[in-house]
Amino acid sequence: MRQKSVRSSTPIKRRSRKKASFFSGKFIRLSIIGFSVLLFLGIGYHYRNGFLYYLGFKSNKIQFEKAEAKRISDVRNYQVLESHQGKAIGLDVSEFQGTIDWTLVETIEESYPLEFVFIRATAGNDREDRKFEENWLGAKKNKMIRGAYHYYRPNENSLEQAELFIKTVRLQKGDLPPVLDIEKLPKEQSITNLKLGLKRWLKAIETHYKVRPIIYTSEKYYDDFLKEEFSDYLFWIANYNFYREKIGDDWLFWQFTEKATIPGIKGNVDVNIYNGDVEQLRFITLE
Repeated sequence: MRQKSVRSSTPIKRRSRKKASFFSGKFIRLSIIGFSVLLFLGIGYHYRNGFLYYLGFKSNKIQFEKAEAKRISDVRNYQVLESHQGKAIGLDVSEFQGTIDWTLVETIEESYPLEFVFIRATAGNDREDRKFEENWLGAKKNKMIRGAYHYYRPNENSLEQAELFIKTVRLQKGDLPPVLDIEKLPKEQSITNLKLGLKRWLKAIETHYKVRPIIYTSEKYYDDFLKEEFSDYLFWIANYNFYREKIGDDWLFWQFTEKATIPGIKGNVDVNIYNGDVEQLRFITLE
């Protein structure tokens, strides 16, 4: 016998939809947009001189159509140069810059004289820079204060590397002290042995040239491995980050960009600031 279904008289409770919280949706999105706009405006105001310069408002030498091709790095470069007026400005080059017309290497941004240049001479224990002699003589003819640097390979014999540099580079009165360029960590030895090799290279070079070498490296490498144990040496530090706008008090040189444009040189060029004026720079050259 079929039973009749009886409907329950108890009303079914339906889940009420919660209203979207104003703070969890629209307010957060508006806050993010507002913060982004303020950040953009803040950056624009901070770099206003650089932007105006490249838009042609500060110099009629820059055509407006060229401004569109300028990179954001150029704006920072100008800002850094503006904030270091009075300090000596220079560059560093190697065979990677190709053939340089040294007669045109005079200024950066048509306003800041280039006073010095570091030229790569050697790399490792068997590699002479193919453009070293040409660049070494060209810089001298252009009356620039010049210096030579060695690119250190951690996994090769340090004394052989020093011997190659000594055989290649003949420093004269008025030249800058030799530079040890260390950027890589070793693959086949410990950090302790790396430091031992660096010290051997530095000692051999100082014994030969009768002047203490300069050490080039990145800021992180300097902080992590060299700052304490090599505190007797003067440092040339590379840092291209936007947050870094001033040379460190304990830095001798600051390589602040690898993307500068210099007349007479094709492609990008590294540019450096010396922590002093040109007369103070001459004071540290060889006598």
